[in-house]
Amino acid sequence: MERGEQLYCHGGSRTIEGSYEVCCIPFYAYGLALGDVVGRNESGAVDRLISKSSRRVLPVYFAEPRPLTDTRSALRRAVESTGLLSEWNGDHQIALDVPDISVMQSIFNCVQEEIESGTAFWEWSDARNFRSS
Repeated sequence: MERGEQLYCHGGSRTIEGSYEVCCIPFYAYGLALGDVVGRNESGAVDRLISKSSRRVLPVYFAEPRPLTDTRSALRRAVESTGLLSEWNGDHQIALDVPDISVMQSIFNCVQEEIESGTAFWEWSDARNFRSS
């Protein structure tokens, strides 16, 4: 079952009539990223991707129980030091806006041990194309 998500979008100066720019970092919407331009159906739901921004999203999910070496604080510091935008969903999910992959090494280093031990999981959101539900 796919999970629905509320996306914050606006029709700004960079969009054409009837299109909207994604102005949040999606957690669950595969194939969408901050700055993408989307279209909506008559009920207001995003139903198509019109154009991609050059950004990517990396969601990271933290499992329970937490290991003795919990990397979430180190990850918060790494995100802050790289200047990346991020959104947390509670304390167990973070979605990272990635405008340039070259700044990601410190992020990967923070969560590598947990990924290897199975207490954290990540997958690029563009691993699948966007499709409306």
